[in-house]
Amino acid sequence: MKMFSAHKWVIVGTILGGLAGLVYWKEIGCVTGTCPIKSNWQAMLPYGMVMGYLVSDFAASFLKRNT
Repeated sequence: MKMFSAHKWVIVGTILGGLAGLVYWKEIGCVTGTCPIKSNWQAMLPYGMVMGYLVSDFAASFLKRNT
């Protein structure tokens, strides 16, 4: 439980990034199916999770440094 509280923003950001990747695939995606990342959800989910992790980790370290 202590590990979760120490990394809660990174975990939440990763989950939200995965959900954002799925929403992006569903709503925008690639109509023709020729886009390697955007054409299937199996590629968009991990891509969104990585983006969510990077953004939340950067934001957490930035906020930790400024406080």
